[in-house]
Amino acid sequence: MRLRYTEWDPSRHGSQKPLFEELFDLFQDLLEHTAGDAEEALDWLRQLDDAHDLTEGSNKTLDDFIEELKKRGYLREDEEEGTVEITAKAERSLRQSALEEIFDDLRKHGDGEHRTPFTGGGDERLPETRDWEFGDDISRLDKTGTLSNSLRRSGLGDDWGLAEEDFQVHETNHHATMATVLMIDLSHSMVLYGEDRITPARRVAMGLSELIMSKYPKDTLDIVAFGNDAWEIEVEDLPYLNVGPYHTNTRAGLQRARHILHRRNNRNKQIFMITDGKPSCHIEDGQMYRNPYGLDPKIVNKVLDEGAICRRQDITITTFMIARDPGLQDFVQKLTEVNRGRAYYAELDDLGSFLFEDYVRNRRKHMR
Repeated sequence: MRLRYTEWDPSRHGSQKPLFEELFDLFQDLLEHTAGDAEEALDWLRQLDDAHDLTEGSNKTLDDFIEELKKRGYLREDEEEGTVEITAKAERSLRQSALEEIFDDLRKHGDGEHRTPFTGGGDERLPETRDWEFGDDISRLDKTGTLSNSLRRSGLGDDWGLAEEDFQVHETNHHATMATVLMIDLSHSMVLYGEDRITPARRVAMGLSELIMSKYPKDTLDIVAFGNDAWEIEVEDLPYLNVGPYHTNTRAGLQRARHILHRRNNRNKQIFMITDGKPSCHIEDGQMYRNPYGLDPKIVNKVLDEGAICRRQDITITTFMIARDPGLQDFVQKLTEVNRGRAYYAELDDLGSFLFEDYVRNRRKHMR
């Protein structure tokens, strides 16, 4: 009897996931598109169930799935309002899901903290060794080198023993820490012309926050949203982030990010800016100057000035431009040149992978 093995094809062989996991994945996707609105996501889920019978072939119903969400702590009921909301557990699950989807290249590009060309202070052992110093971790002891030093010094006679100068330890990679501010454009253009750009931007922010908190716990992450002005938000707010009737005050976003980084006791500082539109306003003397048409030099020059200030303070700006307009690209190129930073021109589907690759490969470290 001959057997032929082929790759699993869900369309032919069915899903290998339990029903709850399949529905939960779908529910999380809907939550991303509804900015964390559980009521709206469940309404969409019911409509999909009416159209496609999502629980076909099972003795469970969609109501059973919803009850299971509550039982597992993903949903809670607001008795006063008579509605349901997602819990902190669900928020964390959304961040983890975004991390898995967007930063899937993690396994391809290695793990651990940000490596640098320098030695010391890390946990990855190198073949190079040096003399032991007070305070060195004994787990890094080079046993072979230590015994060889002892034998060369005292031989194999009765006086053989270990002295302090015999001990050798392995060097380790130096792992840099990073202070990062993630800027997210919440201007109205993120949902203009029927194209949803805020959902992938929100997904990137959730994935990046989970990456830093789980794999880079010594790093810091602050998040700044910007529209007519700029304001700080918490990680817990990310699933609910949505656009407003805003212009694009890029200058205010950079200023807020720079002030945050000034408070961080870290030599490695960077700004990630996700935007799809040109700067269209700024505030001066308490008044807003705005011009949504074209690239107004009065507005653009204020942003470029802020980019130059960031450069003088050793803050690198990495811009992720999710638009293809040549005029906008020209502006981003000028900002990148002034700041000596980086710029990526990405389609919506590529935004997350570019962001991840640049973050993990960042080698900047000032040794002063």
